[in-house]
Amino acid sequence: MSLLSEKLGKYQEPQYYKAKGVYPYFREIDSHQGTEVMMSGKKVLMFGSNAYTGLTYDQRIIDASIEATKKYGTGCAGSRLLNGTLDLHVQLEKELAAFLGKDEALCFSTGFTVNEGVIPQLVGRGDYIICDDRDHASIVDGRRLSFATQLKYKHNDMDALEKELKKCEPNAIKLIVVDGVFSMEGDLANLPEIIRLKKKYNACVYVDEAHGIGVFGKQGRGVCDHFGVTDEVDVIMGTFSKSLASLGGFVAAESAVINTLRHSARSYIFQASSTPAATAATIEALHIIQNEPERQEKLWEITNYALNEFRNAGFEIGDTQSPIIPLYVRDTYKTFAVTKAAFDEGIFINPVIPPACAPQDTLVRVALMATHTKEQIDYAVEHLAKCFRELDIIH
Repeated sequence: MSLLSEKLGKYQEPQYYKAKGVYPYFREIDSHQGTEVMMSGKKVLMFGSNAYTGLTYDQRIIDASIEATKKYGTGCAGSRLLNGTLDLHVQLEKELAAFLGKDEALCFSTGFTVNEGVIPQLVGRGDYIICDDRDHASIVDGRRLSFATQLKYKHNDMDALEKELKKCEPNAIKLIVVDGVFSMEGDLANLPEIIRLKKKYNACVYVDEAHGIGVFGKQGRGVCDHFGVTDEVDVIMGTFSKSLASLGGFVAAESAVINTLRHSARSYIFQASSTPAATAATIEALHIIQNEPERQEKLWEITNYALNEFRNAGFEIGDTQSPIIPLYVRDTYKTFAVTKAAFDEGIFINPVIPPACAPQDTLVRVALMATHTKEQIDYAVEHLAKCFRELDIIH
């Protein structure tokens, strides 16, 4: 056995949970991800998908993807900087900039690599990054790659944020980086107060709209639009893999910012560009969410119904204000056990354990789509309550 295998072989946590019969990861799906999926010949209600708009199997998006593949092929075989820029990429960037009310946008091959590549280019030595302590892992990795001084504040605690801002040199760049919607807990960043502090301390604000686009704001423009602070937010990023039914990500900002990122963000200039199929799919999805406001209305109708039903059933769901509904368990083994019990009842949910949350905050995450029905919600609430009670999580 090599030294590498000897060292890494000591990691046995997955094997422990497999032996207990509750290992919850890498479950194979045999169909498209609608509100129901097929898994090993069994029909399962899908409450683990981030497809909030329910568009991942929309025929218009499928057709756009197919036509782009026929015209451009399956890949671009290079980075955007060199041979990998298509007119489709440029079209999408222009439409995103107009949609978000920013000068320009830049598209990346994944959402994760937006934060990983952009954040280190915005701030460096002598500057500051200030993050909410529940920011997404991609933000954490992005800030780790920066030479800026790293500061954190307690989740959504504006007094704690102000305390960190007071530590900073007045004339240095102070970049507050925050999720618009927190992906595990479903609550929103306090953007109005963050903007107030931005102005008071001459800071800059970077908002991750991964779970906000398609869900909040006019025509799904996100949490910044929802709070009416888009013009005050310096940088907005988002992903295509959720409401936009594809794969990739973007950053939108003033032209001077985008010009620098276009020539310096390492995960942009050294990464192969997004496929024609994914790009065309995103463009079509962007058109649909703008032209079909009833889709967003349906999502909120089903979200408000589900929030009420889960609360009435006795679940602890925290401060969520979104289609992301955390059902707190507060025990790792029980989190895995209830995930399996739910699957046995025909319900797919996702377990959340450290490092995605604090050890005392383990939960299972229910995510809603515009295409879910009240009958599906009723089934989930009833059967999840049964599972939670059998494991003595709720009473």
